[in-house]
Amino acid sequence: MTVKKSRIMGIMLPLLFQLSLLPVSAQQEIKAPKRLKRSESFLGIHFDFHAGPDCTEIGKSLTREMLETVIDRVQPDYIQCDGKGHPGLSSYPTKVGNPAPGFIRDPLMIWREVTAERGVALYLHYSGVIDQEAVNTHPEWARVNKDGETTGRITSVYSPYVDELLIPQLKELRDFYEVDGMWVDGECWGTERDYRGSILESFRKQTGIESVPRSPEDPCWFEFSEFCREGFREYLNHYVTELHKHDPEFQICSNWAYTSVMPEPVTIDVDFISGDYSSTNSVNSARSYGRSMVYQGKPWDLMAWSFARKSDERGSNCTKSIPQLKQEAAIVLALGGGFQAYFKQKRDGSIYPWQMKLMEEVAKFCRERQSVCHRAQPVPQIGLIFSGKAFYRVNTKLFAAWFGEADPFRGLLQNLVESQHVVDMVMEHHLTGRFQDYPLLIWPEWEYIDPNFKKELLDYVDKGGNLLVIGPKAAALFKDELGVRFVGETSENINGLEHEGWLARIPSLYQKVELEQGTRPFGRIYPDYDLDGPFETAGSIKHYGRGRIAAVYLNLGEKYKKNGTSVNRKFLSSLVQELFPEPMVEVKGSRYVDVTLNRIDGKLALNLVNTSGPHDNENILVFDEILPVGPLTVSIKTAVQPKRITLEPIGRELDYRYENGKIFLILPSLEIHEIILVE
Repeated sequence: MTVKKSRIMGIMLPLLFQLSLLPVSAQQEIKAPKRLKRSESFLGIHFDFHAGPDCTEIGKSLTREMLETVIDRVQPDYIQCDGKGHPGLSSYPTKVGNPAPGFIRDPLMIWREVTAERGVALYLHYSGVIDQEAVNTHPEWARVNKDGETTGRITSVYSPYVDELLIPQLKELRDFYEVDGMWVDGECWGTERDYRGSILESFRKQTGIESVPRSPEDPCWFEFSEFCREGFREYLNHYVTELHKHDPEFQICSNWAYTSVMPEPVTIDVDFISGDYSSTNSVNSARSYGRSMVYQGKPWDLMAWSFARKSDERGSNCTKSIPQLKQEAAIVLALGGGFQAYFKQKRDGSIYPWQMKLMEEVAKFCRERQSVCHRAQPVPQIGLIFSGKAFYRVNTKLFAAWFGEADPFRGLLQNLVESQHVVDMVMEHHLTGRFQDYPLLIWPEWEYIDPNFKKELLDYVDKGGNLLVIGPKAAALFKDELGVRFVGETSENINGLEHEGWLARIPSLYQKVELEQGTRPFGRIYPDYDLDGPFETAGSIKHYGRGRIAAVYLNLGEKYKKNGTSVNRKFLSSLVQELFPEPMVEVKGSRYVDVTLNRIDGKLALNLVNTSGPHDNENILVFDEILPVGPLTVSIKTAVQPKRITLEPIGRELDYRYENGKIFLILPSLEIHEIILVE
């Protein structure tokens, strides 16, 4: 790359001066610290402040000492700081973009000097598709809504914005400041359908569809949505390709691309995958988003917010407690990912040093577990299918599920992990060539299935696999294979679901069925909420080839997320156990345990995360106590007796009993996150 020598010297002179004071022998031993690539990184810290018109004294309070304190206390592999936020005003004195109103000094140069001296990689938070200033100054760059208006802050992915502002500015940041990479925000989740005349003409020409849909009820809404999604892919591919041509070492992430927000194969050469999960209900958010990244074939991390807030209550931001953020980090670590946390910068670009006591303790917690967690590979047990093809057909936005479209899936995932099942999130392409790795696959309340994928699923069952289909509309996709006859239409009912003599009211769509010969019922629904009254079939199980196919005829996931009950959870768990009676791992003693099974360095790593506490209570922003759970009874299937079992990260050897191909042990207490390592 072409980098000004003066910039390199400006960054490295302080370090060189310090080295010059040492004896010659010592100088020969010391080398400039090497910065890790993102693929090598594990722990980071993120800062941003979305500079706006009010930012007239940027750099005033930012000091080297502040940033040195961050590095000394947190010891991160990388730091992400602000470059440009959603208002579109750059928080450094850009020569090619739109700078914020006023600078006392260049804050980005301070960040770069300090991180370069300490061998810490520096990434920039940069808002891509969302750019208010670009829209203000270049209305012709704006996305046009269905009413022909250019209101809002969203640029068009078809506009010159990418070539005239985004690419030149990212090149400036690489060449002038030597930043290591970009965490580009406001991307797939910010992109909207574009109704500019030239784009509509291109859509008509490409598809032959003359009438452009304006709402989900209009014909060809899916086709137009796909056309606009492809526009985003072309935009992303264009700037990633151009920047890699400019400098192959420049590392780029488009926030939330290739996750459950954009559930599809990775077809663009992004260097890593990342996203910032919800500031509240964060444990459940991390559970879902983390699992969507595991099999995408790229280095990945998740970003927690260091504070919680109510979106509808101004000024409600509250810094989280140390136990609270450790619990969130543990969910990510258990899945094998990297972890970072987001802290706000002040309006002049400086930071809040007092908050580093939080990240210091959380960083220590993460580092203690790095060797037995990072880049660990999951052991397939239950595969919960997140269908990108079905998701794109129901999603209101182009990508992100902001209107509850993924709630049924997330509810089922939460339901299953709260019964201590080991669950992977798998997209269609994740299963290619590896269906048989999973003893059980679940098709969860999706209303569309690709015909070729359905054939592959049924072939998996025919060869001995187990398939569970949940929800009446999902079951209708397998109507010919389930061994039942649908009676009447699907209707919204108050379903009295029964399990072990207990009833729970579950308002949900329900499909009445009659069982054919060879199909057996599973579970009952009492419409009158009375065990003495009449009942209908809740689910069914049928042999199909060498495997089994089962279904539940009401929606469980959506309802568990919104109003969960133990009956709902235990009913589903019982059905899962019927189909998959011999899992590799069983953990009993508390439902507040998230169980993840991995392999790392040839060893089996059983992650146990304590998920007790009010983390899903929207009225409690910060809590500082997570009560231990236990004792936990753990059994693990292994073909041979292990050489050694330790409890990590403390490294204490555990007593166990081995018989009939199983390890049996008791964990007296689980604080937040511990790993049982089997050699």
